[in-house]
Amino acid sequence: MKTIVTFGEIMARLCPPGNRRFIQNMPGSLELTFAGAEANVAASLAIFGARARFVTALPDNVISDACVQNLRGLGIDTTRILRVKNGRLGLYFVEKGANQRPSNVVYDRAHSSVAETSADKYNWSEIFADARWLHISGITPALSRIAFESSLAAVRNAKAAGLSVSCDLNFRKKLWQWEPGTPAASLARRCMSELLPFVDVAIANEEDASDVLGIHAEGSDIEGGHLEIGRYPQVAREITRMFPNIKKVAITLRESISATHNNWGAMLYDAEAGEACFAPMSGDTYKPYEIRNIVDRVGGGDSFAAGLIFALNTPELAAPKTAIAYAVAASCLAHSIEGDFNFSTRAEVESLMRGSASGRVVR
Repeated sequence: MKTIVTFGEIMARLCPPGNRRFIQNMPGSLELTFAGAEANVAASLAIFGARARFVTALPDNVISDACVQNLRGLGIDTTRILRVKNGRLGLYFVEKGANQRPSNVVYDRAHSSVAETSADKYNWSEIFADARWLHISGITPALSRIAFESSLAAVRNAKAAGLSVSCDLNFRKKLWQWEPGTPAASLARRCMSELLPFVDVAIANEEDASDVLGIHAEGSDIEGGHLEIGRYPQVAREITRMFPNIKKVAITLRESISATHNNWGAMLYDAEAGEACFAPMSGDTYKPYEIRNIVDRVGGGDSFAAGLIFALNTPELAAPKTAIAYAVAASCLAHSIEGDFNFSTRAEVESLMRGSASGRVVR
C-alpha cells in the first residue's frame, strides 16, 4: 500500500478524569493527550498497518517534540511536519458527558502554528512523493484564512500529483469565526464549495450536509435521536449532483439516545453505480450497533474515516459493502477507548464485522 497523507492541525487535548466536570477538577489536574481530526485518522491508519504520513506545522519547542514523538511511536511518518517559530500548539478541553448531560468542548486554537503558516511553506511535491491518497477535513480550514488557503493548496497539489482525495466535512459551529460579520455556516459553505471540487470521497455525519451544503434529510430529528435512514441516499445523490467529481459519499448515522447510549451505523453511496449500501446489516435489514456504555465518543467520526480509507485502499476490503462495514465496525470499537485515537487493530475490527460483539474475554 502506498502512503496515505493527512494534513491538518494537532492539539493538546485536556480532559478531567472520568466524567468529572471542569468545575469539579479545577484547580487540579487534567489528563493531556494529543489529538486532532487528521492526526486521529493517521493514527488509526498506522495501527491498521497502513503507511500513514501526517503533515502539519508545530512550534519549535519541547511540547511539540513530545507530540511528534507520540505520533512517531504509533508508526506515523512525521518527516514532513514543519517546525516553525510562529504560532503555538492549539488546545482543546473536553468535558465528557453522561446520560442526559452532553459532552462539552472548549477550543483554544487561535494563532496556532498551522493557522499562521502559509501554503508556500509546505513542500507539496515532497509531501506527496510515493503517496496515493490525501485526507483533509473541514476543521483545519475553519481555523483561519491562511489555514483554508493551505488546505486548498493541499488538495490542488494532491490532484496534480495524481492522488485520490477524501474530505470529512466536519462542520464545527464554534469555529469558522475568521471572517467577521459572516455567519459560521455561510463561511463554511463558501470555503468547502471551493475545496470539494478536488475531492473523490466525501464523508459527512447526519448533520454536515445540511449545515454546510444546505441539503436536508427530510423527516430526521437529530436532536430527538431519530433519523429517517431511507432519506440519506437522496442526500448523497444531491451532493454528487452538486459536485460531479465526487465518486463516493459516506454518511455516518448516529442516533443519540443519550450521551452514553447511541445507535451507530453508516451509508456508502457509489455515484457511478447509483447505489447505496448500509452497515451494519442483519440479513437484508439495516441494524445499527447499539452502544450503551460509551467510554469516549470524541474522535468517533475520525475512526470511521480512517476505517473507510483503509478499506478502500485494501483490495480484499474495497468492495463497497465490505468497506462500509469495516469503517462502521472500526468506529464502533473506538467508542470503547479513552481519547481521540482509535487503538483497535485490523483483526479486532474484522472480528466485530463477523459478528463477535459479545465482549467476551479473549483467552
